[in-house]
Order: sequence, then C-alpha cells, then structure tokens
Amino acid sequence: MPSEPADTDVRGIDAAPVSDWLAAHVDGATPPFAFRMITGGHSNLTYAVTDARGERYVLRRPPLGAVLATAHDMGREHKIIAAVAHTAVPVPQALALCTDEAVNGAPFYVMNFVDGHVLEEPDDVESVLAQPAQRVALSEAVVDALAALHTADVDAIGLGDLARREAYLDRQLKRWRGQWEKSKTRELPAMEEVYEALLASKPEQRYTGVVHGDYRLGNMLARADGTIAAVLDWELCTLGDVLADVGYLLNNWAAPDEPAVRMIPTAAGGFLDREALVRRYAEKTGFAVGDIEYYRAFQYWRLAAIVEGVASRYLQGVMGDPSADAGVFQQQVDMLAAQALQSIRTGS
Repeated sequence: MPSEPADTDVRGIDAAPVSDWLAAHVDGATPPFAFRMITGGHSNLTYAVTDARGERYVLRRPPLGAVLATAHDMGREHKIIAAVAHTAVPVPQALALCTDEAVNGAPFYVMNFVDGHVLEEPDDVESVLAQPAQRVALSEAVVDALAALHTADVDAIGLGDLARREAYLDRQLKRWRGQWEKSKTRELPAMEEVYEALLASKPEQRYTGVVHGDYRLGNMLARADGTIAAVLDWELCTLGDVLADVGYLLNNWAAPDEPAVRMIPTAAGGFLDREALVRRYAEKTGFAVGDIEYYRAFQYWRLAAIVEGVASRYLQGVMGDPSADAGVFQQQVDMLAAQALQSIRTGS
C-alpha cells in the first residue's frame, strides 16, 4: 500500500511518490517520511528527510525551473560523492539515485545525514569554535582535505571520465562568460574588462585533478573539535587546474580587520592567515603556487557570474523562496566584479 508521508506541502517534493520510492530504494528507510527544505542553498535544492524511526537522510534535486544542465545533473553529483568517498576527503555516503522524472518531476539523489555545523558567518564560528586552537585545527583540516582531493588519482577513484582535463581556464572562461551573457540582469562593464584581462594573462595549467568548484567553510560541516565532518555541494565539481580551488578558498578567507565583499566566517579571527594556508597547501601537495593571485582574480569574476545566475533565477521565481530579494544578489555581483577588477589590475 502507498505510504502517507507526514508533510505534503513542501515545495519541490511530491511527497507520496517520493515516499514510496524512498521506501523501495533506500535500505532501511521506513515510511511515513517528513520533508523539510534546508535553507542556505541558492542552486540545487536540499531537503532533510526523517523517517518513522527518526533516521535522517538528505535529498538533493535541481531548482524548480530551466537551469544549466551540467550544473544540476543529479547523476553526476551522485557519482562524484561516491567516488570522493574513496579518498581522505570526508563526504556523506551516497545512498540512492532516482533518474525517473515521473517520481518527482526531476531526478534526485539521497545521501546519509551528517551531523556538523555550517559556518557561514563570524557568529557561527563564535558559537561553535570558541577557542583559537579549534580554529587553527579547522584551518589545517580545510587545507589537508583540499590537498587530498587535488592529489587523488582521478582514474583510480572512478572520475577519469568526469570531464576534459586540459585547458581548464579556457573552458571556465568560456563557460562563465556564456553563463553571464545568458543570465545577466543588466550591463556591467567591469565584467567585460576582467574577462579580457584574464584571457590575456592566463597561466599554463601545471597541476590537474579534481576541482571542487565551491570550496569554502560554508560548504562544509565542521565539528567543534576543529575537524571536518563532511565537504558538501559538489555540483560545480570538474577536472582541471586545481589551483583554481586555492584561489577561491583564499577569497573566502578574510582576516578580522579586512574589508570583505561578503560576510566571511574567518573574520571571527583565530584562523591561519592566507599565507599560512598557501604554505601548508604547497607542503602537502608539492605544488608551486606562484600564480595564485591570478586565480583569485579569476574566482572573483567567476563567482560574480554564478551569483548573477542566482539573481536571475530568483527573479524568475524558480528557487523555492518567493520572499527572497534578488536585488541583494545583484549588489553582491557588483561588489565581486569590482574586487575582480581591482585584483586583476593590481595583482593584490
């Protein structure tokens, strides 16, 4: 008999058929299920699922509208998480993948629920990591997990066919320039100037591996002891120039006295500084990191293009949150573009 889930009004979840599918495909999952959208994501939608035993799962599905296919490919994301589980990088366990759109209107996958704390703002750090030693330990754990990802043998873990490996910057510049043109909500000359400068000064790709694409504290679950419970949000993962992840991490690693484009958790203080992060990364990987400032400028520009896409989707009403103000994201894009322009002009 079809199960009757506890919640039937969660946007993006067709509760009855999803509940039946969970019971049939996730080992031990017991109906009825309760569904709750987890706040904090602005792309793929994430839901907490609780079954009749109190067992918790996480369900991921694409946004509620037309989106970039590769960025919201549930099968691809499921494959990545399952493969990365064979490395020293902590990730949730991938449990099941549904490709039958008749179940919920779009593919989705399910993973186990991991306990931990998402550190999005300085206040989150203050409440979870009260002591400087915990913050130093987390700094080291962040670098060590990134080094483990970047030095993993992509063929051995099953990701050799994930994407092209060569010409990462060329591919990324083309992709996000195209994304910008498709989703921009206004003209922004700084984005054009930075794009041309990035093309002109592009470094040679020396180190190729798995690139997370959005590697920052806000996409991890941290424990109070300064360890990482899980690295999340693999939707932008690809193969290519791994130094791009380092540049992105540094842009999301602000000191307490540093003006920041966004609220950044490390502004709480007590973390290793950027120079120490880069030194530890170089020691762990053996990679030369002399071009890192280029990657920082590239990542400010790339993130501006990504956030503009988020603003566009909110304006279209496809993100599951009709109360959100798209103007907030547009302002963030303006600031990111300005930072990218400053970085590419000054190298700092």
